[in-house]
Amino acid sequence: MAIPSTSQEAPAGHHDWFLTDAERGNDATRLPAWSEGNAVRPLVDGATYFAALADALEDAGAGDVALFADWRGDPDELLREGGPRIAEALTRAARRGVLVKGLIWRSPFDLVRFAPVRNRNMAQHVHGDCAEVVLDQRVRRAGSHHQKFFVLRHAESRRDDVAFIGSLDTGHSRRDDPDHRGDRQSMPFGRAYGPRPSWHDASVEVRGPAVADAEVVFRERWDDRAPLSLLPWQRLPDLWHRLTHQPSRLPPEVPAPPPAGTCAVQLLRTYPRRLPCYPFAPDGERSVARGHTKALRRARRLVYVEEQFLWSAEVARFFADALRASPELHLVVLVPRVPKRNNAAAAPFLVFGQARALEVLRAAGGDRLHVFDVENHEGDPVYVHSKITIVDDVWACVRSDNLSRRSWTHDSELSVAVLDEARDPRSPLDPAGLGDGARRFARDLRLQLMREHLDRGPDDCADLLDPDDAVAALHGSADALDAWHAGGRRGPRPPGRLRSHPPQTLPRWKEAVARPLYRAVLDPDGRPRALKRRAEF
Repeated sequence: MAIPSTSQEAPAGHHDWFLTDAERGNDATRLPAWSEGNAVRPLVDGATYFAALADALEDAGAGDVALFADWRGDPDELLREGGPRIAEALTRAARRGVLVKGLIWRSPFDLVRFAPVRNRNMAQHVHGDCAEVVLDQRVRRAGSHHQKFFVLRHAESRRDDVAFIGSLDTGHSRRDDPDHRGDRQSMPFGRAYGPRPSWHDASVEVRGPAVADAEVVFRERWDDRAPLSLLPWQRLPDLWHRLTHQPSRLPPEVPAPPPAGTCAVQLLRTYPRRLPCYPFAPDGERSVARGHTKALRRARRLVYVEEQFLWSAEVARFFADALRASPELHLVVLVPRVPKRNNAAAAPFLVFGQARALEVLRAAGGDRLHVFDVENHEGDPVYVHSKITIVDDVWACVRSDNLSRRSWTHDSELSVAVLDEARDPRSPLDPAGLGDGARRFARDLRLQLMREHLDRGPDDCADLLDPDDAVAALHGSADALDAWHAGGRRGPRPPGRLRSHPPQTLPRWKEAVARPLYRAVLDPDGRPRALKRRAEF
């Protein structure tokens, strides 16, 4: 379905930024188009997120409900330096009478270190009569469940209900802080990142009516009656380990929490077209793609992106269209310096995909495309796992999805788009000039991220408010650090952690090999045939 373009004179309202029910294109779901009156708090870097999650789990008591979905889970991952570990926190909650239900993606193999044994251990290590964690393989073939979120509902006080949504798994290497010295519980990485890789990531804490929306997302997946496993030979080891093969019924839903803040929240999802069909998305859902498409059509001055994988030319063209449509628009992208793969065979595919995407963007934006990577103060690269899109300090999206065709069509994803009704009083009041104004959540999130990468204090942001000034500040910091490295790292290290991201290319023979396998394996297409033919999402 094509999303209609937005005129310059359109009024600044939720319908101009958020998808309507019709635009989402999935009338089988119970998920509302969006909810208003929410409080949304960014949780930047894993240590911040895990501490908030630990507090929420410790506050839950008898009669409360904790629901979660994860791509990867390591049961021994510490939520704080002194504990608890994630499986311990969930087990303690269940033994206090909290109903704990979890969905963890089940990988069919470990060829790319998806660690099915670790996920099975996570399912086995959460104990208690009120606990049930299942391994979920109800995906399109060669796909995954990539959603990462927690929902906690309280029996006594709806005001305490909370959801956590973003790109953070409960796995090793994630619990890093803004200093980026790395999580001592590390996972295997590429050699460039060293034995204790640094990790930059983000989630949000949501309170208010949108918590009930996140619960709907969980319930729709949990209540899917399709078999949990695609592979019959997995059944015997599951029986041996006493793993559930059919989820139990959930208790009835309770009313949504009362309003808690000024933010409208829209949950964006990806589901592929799958056989058997998802009952809540029989033709799949591509609201992540459609939500970005609609928001980018209002972009005029600055799109800020943090992205683990920018590897799809087909997705990049929507950002390229925005650059062509608005000659004053800048696109800032933060990516990892080196693709994270311990398997060297996968690296050419990652390099190929990103090189093609950047070619599309450079052709459209020229010197208005700004690509950086990040390092810590020791000069080691920081792995950028965060997935964030901010458009003109108005629309902000904290994502589980990558900017790839796989994430926009093939795997399950859950991202949260935020439109704060509170306007930011700092100049420029209306960067894009469309009447939207700068919104507090989006601008504060962008400034928080930029200050971290520039080594700035909380009040040192005067030159980051205007989009042009912000771009100049990013380049000034990166240029100084690049020059310091090029000069042999003599003298004091300049402040900041940004480096200009070097273009990566492949020899022609490697590109010829990578091209067909990249499309078939790394970046597959889960759309119905009619949408593929029309090149629409």
